[in-house]
This record gives sequence, structure tokens and C-alpha cells, in this order.
Amino acid sequence: MNSGYELYRLGEEHEAVREAVRALAEKEIAPFAAEVDEHERYPDEALAALNKAGFNAPHIPDAYDGQGADSVAANIVIEEVARVCAASSLIPAVNKLGTMNLILGGSEELKKQVLPSIAAGEMASYALSEREAGSDTASMRTRARLDGDHWVLNGTKCWITNAGISTWYTVMAVSDPDADKPANGISAFMVHKDDPGFSIGPKERKLGIKGSPTREIYFEDCTIPADRIIGEPGQGLKLAFRTLDHTRHSIGAQALGIAQGALEATIAYVKERKQFRKAIADFQGVQFMLADMGMKIEAARHLVYAAAAKVERGDSDASFASSAAKTFASDTAMQVTTDAVQLFGGAGYTRDFPVERMMRDAKITQIYEGTNQIQRMVMARQLLR
Repeated sequence: MNSGYELYRLGEEHEAVREAVRALAEKEIAPFAAEVDEHERYPDEALAALNKAGFNAPHIPDAYDGQGADSVAANIVIEEVARVCAASSLIPAVNKLGTMNLILGGSEELKKQVLPSIAAGEMASYALSEREAGSDTASMRTRARLDGDHWVLNGTKCWITNAGISTWYTVMAVSDPDADKPANGISAFMVHKDDPGFSIGPKERKLGIKGSPTREIYFEDCTIPADRIIGEPGQGLKLAFRTLDHTRHSIGAQALGIAQGALEATIAYVKERKQFRKAIADFQGVQFMLADMGMKIEAARHLVYAAAAKVERGDSDASFASSAAKTFASDTAMQVTTDAVQLFGGAGYTRDFPVERMMRDAKITQIYEGTNQIQRMVMARQLLR
């Protein structure tokens, strides 16, 4: 057999990233994961550790003082952090979501204004959804009008991950309400937390990822310089869809990490837990469940990595692959964590063990960045073209 056969495995540099992030996550993030969830507090320890190691926003190009990591490497970072704390994994994941519009379509001047600060440790968030415009993004009501050398924004955005922590916000708003199609009247802007007329609401009371705050954000005659528009007027929704191709597979990576963490905790538990004078790992019914969990995680991992590579290359089926990775991995995470709780028995239903937290955290991966029902619509359209 040819031991040097390299066609279908990650390169040494990607495995080195995994080793480094896993060591950091085990030492600096895992010890605080249960407390972060219990007290619904921000994972400051994770933020400090990721900032120090340069893993807070590894996707930012080196031209803007970032690490210049490719999409597969960025996914490995998210996966390994999510393996111990899903809330903490939203630091690199949402930094990518909050800056990809700018990376894909922003002016060089705006990139230089924003991206180095994110690479240095500030946070970025993404503001697309509204209460009455979730999956139906073109129905958004937030408005932007040009007033001399400034844009003036009015409206409300909801479900904004890390709102109140972030310094920069990518915001979608209707700049031309009379456009031939609603989607053609939407533009994207970079808003700073100190811009006049910008404010944030109270934290949402959530099922999971409690360490990552989710809030509404408000624009009341919020005034920003005219050069803070990303690209040209009317390009906002097109950039949003391109951004989501780059980030949906990253949610798949988060789901993958949650599932992997749950499987590892379950394996350790069933080896120790005894019933009928032997470890429950010896029972065939338990073994079948573990086998299914491991099989689906392995399938999800390959789909997530392949999707990241397709998006990185700009393959024609990249949008399908990114939606497929997000959908399959998040469905897998929900099933694996549910089975993990089952295998822990009554103990799994308590907060003394991590699998109930992982189960609660997994649910959101089926919902945000486009529900899995929407993802199936995206995939079907791609197939029917």
C-alpha cells in the first residue's frame, strides 16, 4: 500500500491548526463552558485566548493583518472550539459572517478601516433579519437614505448574534424602495457601535448558546459616512447571498464540533456506567447507537470540509454544497446529541453532565443562517437549474 497517498486527506498545515486549537480549547475554554451556560455570561476567557492565539477571526486576509486562513482551516477552528463550547465557537464564526460582505464587495478603503481592527480582537456582527423578514429577506423594512455625504438609517434588526459585544455591524437596509424588484433596492452598510442613532436592546432569553448574547439593534436616524456603504447601492442582497455561501458551511462546522463533543462524552460515560454487572458499552443496542452516531459525524465532517473547499475555489456547485453541509451537519448534531442524552439516561437530563447543554446548543444550528427548510429549497433550485 502507498502510505504517501495524499489525494483525500487534509494537509499537515490543517492538522497542525486542529492540534493547536484543540489544545487551546481544552485548556482555556472547556473549563468555563458549563459556567458560561449556567450564568448566561459572555465567554471572556475564550475571547482572550482566541485573540491571543490569532484564532478569533482566522479568515481575514494577511493584507489586513489577519491570518489569511482558508475556509477549511477556519472551519477546523470553529469545529474544535464548538467541541467544548458552542457559544465560544461563535467568536470566529460570527466574525466571519460579520465581515464577509465587506471582504467580498467592499472598497479597499473600507476594508482597511474595518478588517485590521477585527483581526486585532474587536468583533463584527451581521444584521439581516427582522421580525417580519426572516427567511423572506426582501421584505425588510429598515431604510437607508442618502443625505449629502452621509447615509441615514432607520429601523430594527433582530436575532443579532454577539450584539452589544461587537464593534462593527454589517447592516442590510432598503436604499431604493422604488426599485423594480425589492431585492434590487437593498444595500449593505458598515455601522460602528458609536455611530449616532445606533443602540441595542436587551438579551433574548434562549434555549441554548446562552453565553453568546442575541439582541435587537435599533437605528433611529443613525448617521454614517457615505463611504461606509459596501459596494454599490442595490448590491446588498446579492452580497448577502454570496456571504451565506461562505458561512453556512461554517455553521455545519459548529454543528460538527457539538456532535463530536457529545460523542466523546458519551463514549467515556458508557465505558464507566455499569448495569447488570457490566459496562453498558458492552450491550449491542448501545453499540449500534454509538456506531450510527460516529458514522453520521464522519459523513458530516467530509461534507463540511468539501463544501468549504468548493466555496474557496468558487466551484459552480458551491452554493448547493454549503447548504447541504449546513443542513446535514446540523441535523446530525441534533440527532447525535439527543442520542447522547438517551445513552446517559437520567444523568443526561441533568446539568451535571455536558450533553444536555450540547443538545440545547445543537438546536439553533438547524435554524440560524437559514432554516434547514430554506436550505432544502436552495438545494432543490440548484438541482433543477
